[in-house]
Amino acid sequence: MIETIENINSAPADRKTIKCVVWDLDNTIWDGVLLEDDRVTLRTRVTKIVETLDSRGILQSIASKNDYLLSMDTLKDLGLSDYFIYPQIGWNSKAASIQTIARSINIGLDSIAFLDDQPFEREEVNFSLPEVLSLDSRDLDGLLEMPEMNPRFVTEDSKMRRSLYLRDQQRKKAEDEFIGTKEEFLASLQMVFTIASATEEDLKRAEELTVRTNQLNATGYTYSYDELSHFCQSAEHKLLIGSLSDKYGSYGTIALALVECLEECWNLKLLLVSCRVMSRGVGTILLNHIIREGGKHEVALRAEFVPTNRNRMMRLTYQFAGFKEVGKSSEVIILENDLTRVPQFPDYVKINILP
Repeated sequence: MIETIENINSAPADRKTIKCVVWDLDNTIWDGVLLEDDRVTLRTRVTKIVETLDSRGILQSIASKNDYLLSMDTLKDLGLSDYFIYPQIGWNSKAASIQTIARSINIGLDSIAFLDDQPFEREEVNFSLPEVLSLDSRDLDGLLEMPEMNPRFVTEDSKMRRSLYLRDQQRKKAEDEFIGTKEEFLASLQMVFTIASATEEDLKRAEELTVRTNQLNATGYTYSYDELSHFCQSAEHKLLIGSLSDKYGSYGTIALALVECLEECWNLKLLLVSCRVMSRGVGTILLNHIIREGGKHEVALRAEFVPTNRNRMMRLTYQFAGFKEVGKSSEVIILENDLTRVPQFPDYVKINILP
């Protein structure tokens, strides 16, 4: 279904919060056709909408059939070029452009909204990528009020999201140009990974991570602020957060683990890592820290895993860390580590473990 902004009340109730809005250009961001008209003019309210979405931590990109250099120069003249990451401006189909954007950002298609004034383009995207929320850009009234465009919390990480992705582009460029092994490149980043017990100040971001992270989430469980606050204060739980930085700057808070600490057994209820740091190995580092702590306390260490069509990487993370399947309850697979091996941390990252 292609939805106009007016009929947002009929949108599926279970639709996820949008992570990226993909804009067309002609008669969407500006009035006019760039390659046909003498000049184009910025549409009313577009600047406010772009700035507001950005402040909410919603990423934005471009999918336009247009001349790339002329389009980017025009966006720069309008003061908007810095807001759009991985812009796809050329002659590919809009569906192909959206798929490229999703791969570049590493997000699911169901977390993308597409704005275009042409019914044909929206129909093409709707047919090829039904998960994408296609909207008629001729009427932008009500866009900012849509539930999908209003995350429950706007955290400090949210406010920095665009700049975090821009730094990731710098890192990707450096990696592509680096001559040497992957381990040598990772060492060149001068990474520092900090593991700490979550505090009340961390809980908004913790909830956001459980809601936004699907691919590198071992169970897919989501927890509310109130539930996380309970775990934070509970003597029977450890709620751990991980943050990462390197020579390019901070990645923000990018990892979360919840351990239920019973007298004879620790149960790892949740392990998740932001997709932005998939190749940095921090999920394994956090898991190895928990294994070490379990060994010190001489308890059995188990982990819950719920397979989805997107989190196979997390099952491999558990396997490589020595976890083996010992049971299954409904859709939940129970894994266990015998704690006979003390895992080592990699040399390419400095690790800070805080109380």
